[in-house]
Amino acid sequence: MTGCSPALDWRDVRPPGTSATVLMPCRPSAQQRQLSLAGVPVVLSLQACIAGGLTWGMVSADVVDPTRVGAALDELLASSARNLATAAPTGAACAPPGSTPNEHSRRVRLRGAMPDGTKAELESAVFSHGTRVFQATVLGEKLDTDAAETFFASLRISP
Repeated sequence: MTGCSPALDWRDVRPPGTSATVLMPCRPSAQQRQLSLAGVPVVLSLQACIAGGLTWGMVSADVVDPTRVGAALDELLASSARNLATAAPTGAACAPPGSTPNEHSRRVRLRGAMPDGTKAELESAVFSHGTRVFQATVLGEKLDTDAAETFFASLRISP
C-alpha cells in the first residue's frame, strides 16, 4: 500500500489563517508572496514539501470579492498548465467537504514538461470557502496514483 510507504509520513496540515485541512506526506514549509489574482492583489500562502519523489502543495488566498472567486480558481489552474507548457483540461467537479459550491471548483490531471524540459505530471484541485480560494497540487515526473488519492480525499474545510 503506497499510503503506508515509509517514504510518506502522513500528517494533518492546516494552512495558517484558514479552516482547511489536508493530509500531507511530509512536513511542509511555509511561504507567502504577493501577486495579482483575478485582477486584485492578494497574499498567496503556500505550504509545500517533497516526499516520494513528488512535490506536494496547498496554496490559499483571499480574493475578498465573491464575484472574483470563479476567475481566481480558473487562473490558478491556467497558471499550473502554463508551468507545464500544456493546456488546462476541463477536469471533474471538485467539492471537498465544507467547501463553498462553485462551478469553477474542479480537479485536473496535466501532463507536460517543466521549464528545463523534464517530463512532468501534475494533479491539482481548486476549490473555495467564501472568498478564500485553494489549490492542492501533486507534481512529479510520474505521479503515485494511490498517494495522490489519499492527499485529495483528505481535503476538508472545518466549520
